[in-house]
Amino acid sequence: MNSVQTRTAILDEGAVQRKIKRMALEVAEQNAGEKELIIAGIVGNGVTVAHCIAEELKKISSLQIQLITIQLNKRELKDVTLEPSAELRDKIIIIVDDVANTGKTMFYALKPFLDSSPKKIQTLVLVERSHKEFPIHTDYTGLSIATTLQEHIIVETDGEGIVGAWLH
Repeated sequence: MNSVQTRTAILDEGAVQRKIKRMALEVAEQNAGEKELIIAGIVGNGVTVAHCIAEELKKISSLQIQLITIQLNKRELKDVTLEPSAELRDKIIIIVDDVANTGKTMFYALKPFLDSSPKKIQTLVLVERSHKEFPIHTDYTGLSIATTLQEHIIVETDGEGIVGAWLH
């Protein structure tokens, strides 16, 4: 017997845009009085979400935004690097990913920032699931959803935009 994969939309493109705008407003509000933010997207869809947040922040605030990519292999998390390298001392850093499941990827993504003495580290995800195994709290969340361990959330991108999110 063939099992049929079902896909349920949890965020369409319009809903994604509204979530991005709301999170950008929250970031701007929580960092009022600051001059600069470093937005660090986790390789893959985290970079796309980071780009969308940065573009929205540029529209609504005077913050200087620097985008960087956190390079890591989500299967083998030992080696984590930043591209391009950046001065992180006394900076506010926002680590961005598309989906937070157990918190493991976000936990390891902190590694390159630990020795740099940043002013503040915040986290942002488009979709957060409730299966935390690592002590990671997301500061900015687009959508928080309860799922079973067998279900998966897929964020679909198209170039530098986000098309939607689906529950599988």
